[in-house]
Amino acid sequence: MSNMQVTAIPEATVAESAPHETIGQSINRVIRSNIRNSVMFLVLIIVFVVFAVWSKGTFVNSYNLTMLVAQTCVVGVMACGMTLVIIIRHIDLSVGYMCGFLGAVAVILMETVHLPAILAIIIVVALGAAIGLGEGMLIGKVGIPAFVVTLGLMIAGHGLELLSTQKTGTIIANNAFFLQLSNGFLPPVFTFGAISSGSTLVIGVVGVVLFVVLQISSRARLAGHGLVVEDAWWFVLKIVLVFAIVGFLVYKFSTFNGISYALIILGAVVVFVASLQSRTRLGRHIFGLGGNPEAAELSGVNVVKVTALVFVIMGSLVGLGGVLLASRMAAANPTAGQGSELLVIAGCFIGGCSPAGGIGRVTGSLIGALIMQSLVSGMLIVHIAISYQYVVQGGILVLAVLFDILSRRISAASSQLEQQPATPAIESQAIDQSWMVGDVTGKPADGWVVNAG
Repeated sequence: MSNMQVTAIPEATVAESAPHETIGQSINRVIRSNIRNSVMFLVLIIVFVVFAVWSKGTFVNSYNLTMLVAQTCVVGVMACGMTLVIIIRHIDLSVGYMCGFLGAVAVILMETVHLPAILAIIIVVALGAAIGLGEGMLIGKVGIPAFVVTLGLMIAGHGLELLSTQKTGTIIANNAFFLQLSNGFLPPVFTFGAISSGSTLVIGVVGVVLFVVLQISSRARLAGHGLVVEDAWWFVLKIVLVFAIVGFLVYKFSTFNGISYALIILGAVVVFVASLQSRTRLGRHIFGLGGNPEAAELSGVNVVKVTALVFVIMGSLVGLGGVLLASRMAAANPTAGQGSELLVIAGCFIGGCSPAGGIGRVTGSLIGALIMQSLVSGMLIVHIAISYQYVVQGGILVLAVLFDILSRRISAASSQLEQQPATPAIESQAIDQSWMVGDVTGKPADGWVVNAG
């Protein structure tokens, strides 16, 4: 067995249209095959439209969208790490209070110990990684359930946050560099007409062009290797929708203060985690561990190491999230981060992660985090009582899990009707299929391809 290579095979994307398939049948098949993504984007659009109308345009004005993005950056950074945790069938309940505690540590290091901001940030991220390593070893090596470990750390984190701020209750952050992380914006460079930040407009245009080029090249690469690709009309529709959404946001930002540094940090984290998922051996092991832990362990995957590394990444991103939160609030206080774990976890489930493991995309979790933060922001703007806000957030979390279960059943029924061979519960959207070209020399067996060494 040691001389055999085992590779996880992602679930196929939308198949090309059958030769005699009608337009209606094609649309129905695509929607059923992409039900998670379809509903996710539909919910985001509905949330924006409802609150835009309800608030008489206040929800979508430039100022509120800028604040919404700043708030989403904190949740989004932690959602990137939570995506990996959920993929390997675990959960981290401690991210809320630990985020607040680590943010308080950063402020204390700067204001009390008088360390430079960059050094304080590095220490806090390293401390988060160390905490994550401890969690990962207790879960992976000792075998304590993640729910128990992270619940204990959640309670301890609350106490540590209260302890760190007990002298004054609130510790004000005065470091200019630190405050710019969440409250600063890229220099405008140039202006013209209603555009007050030319740099934002340029970055937006370049970003959209790169996105289109990468999507087209990825599709061509998959087709060139004989892999299944999406229907052309669905592929074009997705690009048009992304172009419309990004174009709207870029215009709003460019007519206000521009792109924030927090958004750039979030973008860097998303690129890092997405690349780890799709282009590294660790990413393949993460999906393999989540899809079939027993098979992954038998194939030689070091379960303890992978689990520990995932929680190290999670802890590091919690530390970074704490820095961004303290920067945005310009202070550390006893309630910072409270309830963030709900937004992070719900965002991941809404974004396509499955409680059963093996499925998840960091980009989907980011959209889910934006949906949750938009609900919070919108309900505040229209003055919905906090009690009802918690009811809505809790209901959204349950509905997201219920939807995952129903969508999996629909997909399974659709696969049976089309008489397609069974595939593992690993979405190809989470992995660039090109990585497995050249590795596949056998036939799928229970979701794995075994290559004799």
